[in-house]
Amino acid sequence: MSHKSDLIATDIEAYLESHENKSLLRFITCGSVDDGKSTLIGRLLYDSKMIFEDQLDALERDSRKQGTQGDRIDFALLVDGLAAEREQGITIDVAYRFFSTDKRKFIVADTPGHEQYTRNMATGASTAHVAILLIDARRGILTQTRRHAYICYALGIRRMVLAINKMDLVAYDPSVFEGIERDFLDFAAELGGDLEIEAIPMSALEGDNITEPSERTPWYHGPTLMDYLETVPVDDGLLSSAFRMPVQWVNRPNLDFRGFSGQIASGTVRPGDRVRTLPSGRETTIGRIVTQTGDLDEAVAGQSVTLTFTDEVDTSRGDVICAAQAPAEVADQFQARILWMAEDAMLPGRRYLLKLGARTVTGQVSNLKYGIDINTLEDRPAKTLGLNEIGVCTLGLDQPIAFDPYDDNRLTGGFILVDRLTHNTVGLGLLDFALRRSGNIHWQALDVDRATLARQKHQKPAVLWFTGLSGSGKSTIANALQKKLFAMDKHTFVLDGDNVRHGLNRDLGFTDADRVENIRRVANVSKLMSDAGLITLVSFISPFRSERRMARNMMSEGEFVEIYVDTPLNVAEARDVKGLYKRARAGEIKNFTGLDSPYEAPETPEIRINTVDCSAEDAADQIIAWMDERGMLEG
Repeated sequence: MSHKSDLIATDIEAYLESHENKSLLRFITCGSVDDGKSTLIGRLLYDSKMIFEDQLDALERDSRKQGTQGDRIDFALLVDGLAAEREQGITIDVAYRFFSTDKRKFIVADTPGHEQYTRNMATGASTAHVAILLIDARRGILTQTRRHAYICYALGIRRMVLAINKMDLVAYDPSVFEGIERDFLDFAAELGGDLEIEAIPMSALEGDNITEPSERTPWYHGPTLMDYLETVPVDDGLLSSAFRMPVQWVNRPNLDFRGFSGQIASGTVRPGDRVRTLPSGRETTIGRIVTQTGDLDEAVAGQSVTLTFTDEVDTSRGDVICAAQAPAEVADQFQARILWMAEDAMLPGRRYLLKLGARTVTGQVSNLKYGIDINTLEDRPAKTLGLNEIGVCTLGLDQPIAFDPYDDNRLTGGFILVDRLTHNTVGLGLLDFALRRSGNIHWQALDVDRATLARQKHQKPAVLWFTGLSGSGKSTIANALQKKLFAMDKHTFVLDGDNVRHGLNRDLGFTDADRVENIRRVANVSKLMSDAGLITLVSFISPFRSERRMARNMMSEGEFVEIYVDTPLNVAEARDVKGLYKRARAGEIKNFTGLDSPYEAPETPEIRINTVDCSAEDAADQIIAWMDERGMLEG
């Protein structure tokens, strides 16, 4: 006798096989909190007599508990189960649910409506063909409604169902439905003229206009939700687009085989096709298309394959294999749209990890052009982006990448930003276009290089980066150190925070964003001075570890020396040589480090100076001794 689990597995296999040749529609349910997403999904799953792949054991168990038969379970039980999932925190991720009807297969991205989970909604929308935007008929269009609609449109969704739900709670009043539809169409007109909208009055709880027309809305003559989902065209354009395959893995089990594995992002590929690997630009020909079940004569978008080349072409993980006659672009400077998804604000100038496909590079938002008012869709001035805010920015990377504009190809034009410290995803972005200068600006080779300049000065270049609270003694120590190095015939220069703000950084204030930009500029100047062979003494509060790490990463190995002038706040405030603490305490200075703006102390500085126990002269001697021990003062 077969075990119950074997029978269930057989049922699933037979079920999936019966639906194998049906078209697949991916859609997302979105909208504000309590607009009825769980109830709607429960109704769709219940009325379609679905088999819930990942809960079949539970389905069978619950159906027995409720005394029901077959694969249908009690609707209230199913909705309660979905609600329980949300209470248990499952909404922190996107829940994908599968169901099928006689005409089509469906994958629905079940995403939360809470504002703090907008990132999850965006994740679900990134692969959807259709968005079902729920609106509570009693509340009408809310800010979160507009935000979700904008995100769906920005992510390439051009078909939306305006699901005006809970019509039973407004007595199925057609004027309520028509008013909400009219308001949304006015808003949608600002999104773009290519957006197709189908407005449907419904009650997910009562089942009105979900799978069957409702007798309680005789004034509505459009399709039911299921009619729409079963008949809406599914065409994401990927098959007809040019061939793209990001390389996820270089497969070399032996010396006789070298293949490049990945999922085809768009287009079609055949043996004998001419391709180009980017960013290197080398061209070759496809030899074989290898899969676990044998070689293929053709592979299309969505398939995972291993490609071999007829020539030895250096290709690595993260490269993109493209059709030679229609390759992707390569650049390192872009205009991009960003949805910020972290509690801490996005700070232009701060460096983040950017992940596009299998490629990970370091980049920074060098200029935030403007933010987008989600209610009016108007541009507004902005220096930073907060949680769930959207802006248009200039993005710079430390190396070129292959890409397509997002509007041409979702898979090769969409990226995420990751915090380098926490490794949390903090932003979702769409590449609009490469900046022209990124392809026109190249490094100019110079005959007199940095090593030659350093030998001329009989020294090794270094960046001595002094960090600490205001009044800790950074500038005093740097001044004393420069005098001692000058007496040793060393070529030095001091970049002092106050002095630089009189010129290079005179346009910057003291907000977190301005502080990041302040250090970004100073780090670049320090790099140029290091290239000139100088010993550069940088005296800045530089309160954030991320920016100090950015400065360190710009320098050659061993050239960056972090010197933490470790002075307790009460000692620095007692000195208050410039009277700044007194003014800050009086409310005359905002964003003052150590009081109402944070200072992130170095965790492992090369040198730590305690100015409570030693003078500036002693501190300078300590630094010189440290440098001498490491051969940094030798010619």
